[in-house]
Amino acid sequence: MILDATEDFAAALPPRRALAGLDLGERTIGVAVSDGMRSVATPLETIRRKKFTADAEALLAILTARDIAGIVLGLPRNMDGSEGPRCQSTRAFARNLSRRTELPITFWDERLSTVAAEKALLEADTTRKRRAEVIDHVAASYILQGLLDRIRHIG
Repeated sequence: MILDATEDFAAALPPRRALAGLDLGERTIGVAVSDGMRSVATPLETIRRKKFTADAEALLAILTARDIAGIVLGLPRNMDGSEGPRCQSTRAFARNLSRRTELPITFWDERLSTVAAEKALLEADTTRKRRAEVIDHVAASYILQGLLDRIRHIG
């Protein structure tokens, strides 16, 4: 079930269960998870992409193991707010994933999430090699945290 409006997504969620945030790249999927109270997003891991079926299986294994209640995908809009090919690719991934899970799925504008993640890692004096290893799931946590903060102000 794909819900474009954050309010509809929040209404579809059961109480006190964690959410997952995804930063979808061409070669990787960054994964972050929240706590059960949905206050804090934590970077979890990066999945190396293969084919959709393998990617979905790896992702669903994580979601099941962590009892995740909903998924937010970063939507890579252009800086002017328009949607380009990367947004279409993300929406197609969501449609395909929604055929494999009953979990509600929504999107969050991810403009500058990778920039913010990179800045935080630089400020933490992270080595270039380590930044490359963690940037995707740190960016996923920025995406998820944005949604968590928004949900807290609904209703």
